[in-house]
Amino acid sequence: MLSYLHAFHAGNFADVQKHSALALAATMMQSKKSGIAFMDTHAGSAVYDLGSERARKTGEADSGIQKLWEARERLSSSDWQPMLSVLAGLNGKVGQLKRYPGSPAWFRHFLRDDDSLVTFELHPTESERLSDWASSPKIRVVKSDGLSGMLNQLPPRQPRLLVLIDPSYEIKSEYADVAATLQKAWQKCRHGVYLIWYPILTSGLQQELIDAVRQGSVRKVLRSEVYLEQRPERGMTGSGMLVVNPPWGFDDRLSAMIEEIKEGPKGLGVSHQMDWLVPE
Repeated sequence: MLSYLHAFHAGNFADVQKHSALALAATMMQSKKSGIAFMDTHAGSAVYDLGSERARKTGEADSGIQKLWEARERLSSSDWQPMLSVLAGLNGKVGQLKRYPGSPAWFRHFLRDDDSLVTFELHPTESERLSDWASSPKIRVVKSDGLSGMLNQLPPRQPRLLVLIDPSYEIKSEYADVAATLQKAWQKCRHGVYLIWYPILTSGLQQELIDAVRQGSVRKVLRSEVYLEQRPERGMTGSGMLVVNPPWGFDDRLSAMIEEIKEGPKGLGVSHQMDWLVPE
């Protein structure tokens, strides 16, 4: 669990899907004025250097967020604007992206006076970097396991809740752990919006998570999956998101966003499917 470093994968196609869903959910929820408790269970570093040795070793951002950035002038959906604003704020408006925001930085962009952010990170180096970055009294950094830590924070003092759950799944038991934690969280805060990321693997290990959520009592679960057109023989072939209690119209708006960037010379080279894993 402590060996995983997201710096090798920052800005890849999975991050584009994950953070577009996060930004859209936050934007839609903030159409109402009441405060939101944001929680990030596996926060990692706040900002990643896309020119670092780790990032260049894999080059995954080149076929992910860099593709989106190159295509920004042709994107017609206004729902891309919050993401593009965050990226421009870190990098300026011209040239390739040099820095990429991790999930805490995306959350921070949406913090209002009545909102709060709690981040969890167990990796000592990542946790230290996160603490150095978090200078606002509205942001708490907790060095602990994010799944149990998140449960300890529920229900929040704010009337609404948005949680991102995205472990590395390096340990096979994490698929079952995430499903069990989601069930407990939903029982504590049934109106919360929960975003759960998972890798789609050649081994099919993600099916344990999907089956457990489908067979559980959590209701209103949207599933979004993107699949690489050029799939490797081993490892990750796609990226999935489960969204519990998505805002009304979220499914159509996220689908429209991904449709714009999935194919073509400036696309991510993916296909996309969306369905309701569990209806209301």
